[in-house]
Amino acid sequence: MGQKQKPKVGLALGSGGARGFAHIGVLKILERHGVEIDMLAGSSMGSLIGAVYANGLEPHMIEKLALHLKRKHWLDLTVPNLGFIAGDKIKQLIRLLTHGKRIEELNKTFAVVATDIETGERVVFDSGPVDQAVRASISIPGIFVPERVGDRLLVDGGVIDRVPITVVREMGADIVIAVDVAQFDTKMKVGTIFDVIAQTIDVMEREILRLNMLSADLVIRPDVGHYSSIAYNSIQEIIAEGERTALRFVDEIKELIQKWEEGK
Repeated sequence: MGQKQKPKVGLALGSGGARGFAHIGVLKILERHGVEIDMLAGSSMGSLIGAVYANGLEPHMIEKLALHLKRKHWLDLTVPNLGFIAGDKIKQLIRLLTHGKRIEELNKTFAVVATDIETGERVVFDSGPVDQAVRASISIPGIFVPERVGDRLLVDGGVIDRVPITVVREMGADIVIAVDVAQFDTKMKVGTIFDVIAQTIDVMEREILRLNMLSADLVIRPDVGHYSSIAYNSIQEIIAEGERTALRFVDEIKELIQKWEEGK
C-alpha cells in the first residue's frame, strides 16, 4: 500500500501594519500542533513575517526578533516627497533576515503581493530578490517611499489584495488558511498624519476584502482591531492574541486536512 497522500496547505497572511504581528502567534500555534505549511503568500506586514518564516526562522525566534527590534533599526525618515520613510534600512534588515536570498531559494514556496501605483495592477512576486519584493509590499502609500522595480512603481500589497487568498490557491494549495489582521475598531483615535493615512487605507481595504474572503477554506481573524496599525508598542499583546485565536481553529484545520485525505 502506498503512502497516504497529504494535502498541500497554504497560508495567506494579510496586511494590517503592527496588527500583523498576530501572524507570529498564529504560526507558533500551527507549528506547536503539527500543522505543516507547504506554501504561503503575504501582503504588506504579512509578506515580511512570511518571508522570514519561509526562510526557516522558527516562530518563537521571529517573536524574539520582533520584541527586540528598535525603531532606529528600520526607521529612516526622509524629506517628504513620495513618502516620509526612505525604506533603505528596512530593506537591509529584510536582506539580513533572509540571508540575501531570492524568493525561489527560500525553504518554503512563497509569494509576495504589491500594487503598481501607476496602473493599479496587482503584482505578484514568486521569484527575484526577497528584500526588494517585501520592501515593495510594505510601502504604505504616503508613509513609505514607493519601491521602483523595473519600470513599475510599487506600493503596499494590501491596497489591492489585503489577504492574498487567490494567490495561494494559484500556487497550488489544496487547503487555504487565511489570516486577516486588518479589521479595526471604527472608533480608533486619529491624532497624527500617520494615523490619517493608516486609517484611510484600513477603511478602503476592508471594503475590498469582503469580495475576496469567500475562496478561503478557513479564515482566522485575531481580535486585534482595537490596536492601531502603527501600535508598535503592543507587539507582545498582539502576538498573544494571534495565538489565542489560532488555538480555537486547530481542530477545525486538522479536520479539513483529514477530510481531504479521506476524499483521496
